[in-house]
Amino acid sequence: MKNFAYLGSVAAAALVWAAPVVAQDDGEQDNGPPIIFADTRRTDILVSASRSRDRLYPEDYTGSALVITAEQLDQRQTRDIADVLRDVPGVAVAGVAGQTQIRLRGSEANHVLVLVDGIEVSDPFGGEFDIGTLQAEPGARLEVLRGPQSALYGSDAIGGVVAYESASGIDQAGFAARLEGGTQGTINGATRYGYVGQGWDAALSAVVVSTDGQPNARGGTRDIGRDSYTVSGKGSVAVSDTLTLRAAARFIRTEGQSNDSDFDPASPTFGLIIDSPGVGYVNEAVYALVGARAEVLEGRWTHDLSAQVAEVDRQTDSPFGLTSASEGDRVKASYVTAYRIADEHNLTFAADYERESFRNALAASGGFTGRRAVEQVGLVGEYRYSRDAFDFSAAIRHDFNDLFADATTFRLGAGWRITDSTRLRAAGGSGVKNPGFFELYGFVDGRFIGNAALRPEKSTGWEVGVDQGIAYLDVFATLSVTYFDSELESEIFTTFPPPNFIATPSNRTTTSQQRGVEVAFNAVIDPHWSLDAAYSYLDAEENGIEEVRRPQHIASAALTWTAPQDKASATLVIRYNGETPDVAFTDPSFVPVRVQLDDYTLVNLNARVKLTDTLSAFARVENLLGEDYEQVFSFVSPGRSAVVGVEARF
Repeated sequence: MKNFAYLGSVAAAALVWAAPVVAQDDGEQDNGPPIIFADTRRTDILVSASRSRDRLYPEDYTGSALVITAEQLDQRQTRDIADVLRDVPGVAVAGVAGQTQIRLRGSEANHVLVLVDGIEVSDPFGGEFDIGTLQAEPGARLEVLRGPQSALYGSDAIGGVVAYESASGIDQAGFAARLEGGTQGTINGATRYGYVGQGWDAALSAVVVSTDGQPNARGGTRDIGRDSYTVSGKGSVAVSDTLTLRAAARFIRTEGQSNDSDFDPASPTFGLIIDSPGVGYVNEAVYALVGARAEVLEGRWTHDLSAQVAEVDRQTDSPFGLTSASEGDRVKASYVTAYRIADEHNLTFAADYERESFRNALAASGGFTGRRAVEQVGLVGEYRYSRDAFDFSAAIRHDFNDLFADATTFRLGAGWRITDSTRLRAAGGSGVKNPGFFELYGFVDGRFIGNAALRPEKSTGWEVGVDQGIAYLDVFATLSVTYFDSELESEIFTTFPPPNFIATPSNRTTTSQQRGVEVAFNAVIDPHWSLDAAYSYLDAEENGIEEVRRPQHIASAALTWTAPQDKASATLVIRYNGETPDVAFTDPSFVPVRVQLDDYTLVNLNARVKLTDTLSAFARVENLLGEDYEQVFSFVSPGRSAVVGVEARF
């Protein structure tokens, strides 16, 4: 009944907003004057906002979204995608060696769906994607949809969607390469080649990162280094004027050192991270997708069939051998058909089949060592309307699951451009997250016991926002403000029941609530200066207790200067992370104790100079002020670092 109440409320708001537009309708189509947006190059399109994969502009989307363009990634000299996500409103990032998590609007890390070139990349075993393994490739771009997207994508999308798209041969033809080196023995190299032929295109890229790292234990001396390798490719072939085939593949391997906690109750550092020689990890993943898209009726009716696979292997090592190892696999097939009626009406139907499985690859752990699998079929209906100054969207999805109860989720949204430069929008929806294999079956007896009786988590939420275009003299800017509110039921958490106090997951009987405000500001001050800024306020509580690793205040700003003819440029990036609650295992019972992590501010400065038409030199300093901070209790984050490098494009 609660879902229907939200559904009715959002529908009523949409009808109220529609009334003035309908009253003004004279029977002739008029797209109306657009909002004044700072970026007029239209590289900020959205692809993941609809299952039809139609390209939408953010000002036509009825929810909250942000696009980080290839140019912005280049200006900020982004190497780890996790870093630039700190510049997105509503996104909290927390990373340690071997696992970097992102949380959207106070959701859990496994509530965020991550797509890479359209492929679902989360680990089927752990239920989330280690965003720290995603390295920025030349020409890549990023989309972030905030708010529940389960009506489009099913489980895993309660908090939203992060979609990373590498450049195709059409997007960026030719050769690009960069090589940089710096402190802590860091070497970062990337190369890419894109080609466009007669009716086909292809792109191949590779990224290598190697660093000796820095200590991550309080008072530690052991450097925590890593080596990461990424090879990816994508391409398409136009078989005819109406049929196109496409394919994408990616291989990621990351290996590095890590440290363990001190498990000796008699030690003064009990429960803290300490130097642990010989401890490390190896994560390896293979992803692939093939698809075909057909267009009929002069492109108004499209049919898209795709299949994708993911295989994710993770292991941790110690001086005594492997301590954990898992294998997760996913096979997914989708059929999407979309029909456009008179340009303003768009109907989409999608059917998804997905099978996930896992295996504990370390029999010596004493935990479950068999292979488990779950199958799911999802049916999606989506409608979008866009005419004059009014936009409306609705989606509903029903999932059939062989392990959990079937689930129905929805999403509604509306936007109304009330003036040339002011647009109001509202959206509401529901989401569902099925328990993961790790939560259901555990991993190591005596340390974590699974709970096969877990129920799916369910979320319902809504948002309202305003987008304001600003034009004054040579300044063109956009200000977006959004208020959101959502509730999560049956939240899965880790409990430590007596008498053994062994960790095990359970569903909460109380309600978790997330509400807050997001602000995004983008301005082109003149031909040589631009500013991007973001701020988020979050109140995330479960039964009146603040949720961990979700800071109340997050802010960022990126100021870029570009010389005439793009001969040189410089960017200053400032990122603030407020005080953050966390848990510490410093009690001998191993029951977690709540702690508060200090706030911190990171300052990055980079510069680039063009040496020739094809060759550039650049330099970058990260954590310029040498801030001493922790993203996770007792894990010390990297201090100041600097690199210099060269880049070639032709």
